[in-house]
Amino acid sequence: MARSTQYHYPAVTADVIIFTLRDNDLQVLLVQRKHPPFEGRWAIPGGFVSKDESLEAAARRELKEETGVHDLYLEQLFTFGDPKRDPRGRVITVSYFALVPAPLAVKAGSDASNARWWPVNKLPALAFDHARILNYALQRLRYKLEYTAAGFQLLPPAFSLTEIQTAYEIILGEPLDKRNFRRRILQGNILEETGEFMLSRGRPAKLYRFREDAVAEVKTRRLFP
Repeated sequence: MARSTQYHYPAVTADVIIFTLRDNDLQVLLVQRKHPPFEGRWAIPGGFVSKDESLEAAARRELKEETGVHDLYLEQLFTFGDPKRDPRGRVITVSYFALVPAPLAVKAGSDASNARWWPVNKLPALAFDHARILNYALQRLRYKLEYTAAGFQLLPPAFSLTEIQTAYEIILGEPLDKRNFRRRILQGNILEETGEFMLSRGRPAKLYRFREDAVAEVKTRRLFP
């Protein structure tokens, strides 16, 4: 006979971290909480998953309700389940993240009093364990630059080599050797010339785009020392 076991069913939330490049900074979208706990504190957009919806559907719904943002490609990041992460009780959160090439127009919804972009190095005090979640997302983003073409998702469709290097430097928070970076990224065979140029005071810069048929894995590995 099977032994009777008492199960405790925790609540589940979905949170969405969205990064963009803005004003020469890597920025993240945050909302200001309208209700307790942590009323008035800034937080990652998200909320509780209903019993009849998937995790991703909940993430998209909460994102739209709190910020007005929708139709984004979301990638599941990690699950956070510290028993004391939420003062309301046992709550597990599944985090998602997205990269957008330009800051989206945002507006606070019914569950938030404000929504805005914040530089990742100038964040306010965050609710719950969202500082830890955001730090993890930033570390994952930096790591992804080493083995995927994640950095290109933060750029416009056509960009110069200077623009892609600047994007990587902003994300990594450190300068990169220009000659070495360009050599490695061109050897990766993941870019193609558009035939257009960016006008500047000096020599016009060639514009490139990411090859849709390029294999991102491995080919972009270790673009920087």
